[in-house]
Amino acid sequence: MNDIDAWVWWLVGAAALGIPLVVTAMPEFGMFAVGAVAAAVAAGLGAGVVVQVLTFVIVSIALIAVVRPIASRHRSQRPQLATGVDALKGRQAVVLERVDGSGGRIKLAGEVWSARSLDTGIAFEVGQEVDVVEIEGATAIVM
Repeated sequence: MNDIDAWVWWLVGAAALGIPLVVTAMPEFGMFAVGAVAAAVAAGLGAGVVVQVLTFVIVSIALIAVVRPIASRHRSQRPQLATGVDALKGRQAVVLERVDGSGGRIKLAGEVWSARSLDTGIAFEVGQEVDVVEIEGATAIVM
């Protein structure tokens, strides 16, 4: 064991920290792994044990302090491009069959959809343009 250099142990530690990163998807383990690689570089350059440990701690903490807030900010933002049914909300459609509170049909984005009126007291006649406010399953809620 004494024949193995310190930088090799740091790389083994980095690989060991990479395993829970993959298994748990916690990016903090990746940041600790990068800190271990930095400590391996310090050990490879001949730095003492104290400098190696300080390098590991400083790099790991710096990455957590800088990367984590950026990642959480990106995670909380809504996607710029709406897809699926979210892309249909707010679009206009044409009534194909009378739409009221109990149902009807519209043409939305080139497809025929079942629809019902948001306000049960209002009905839309064939040919009228309506706005899609929500999608519930395969039914468009219009007004």
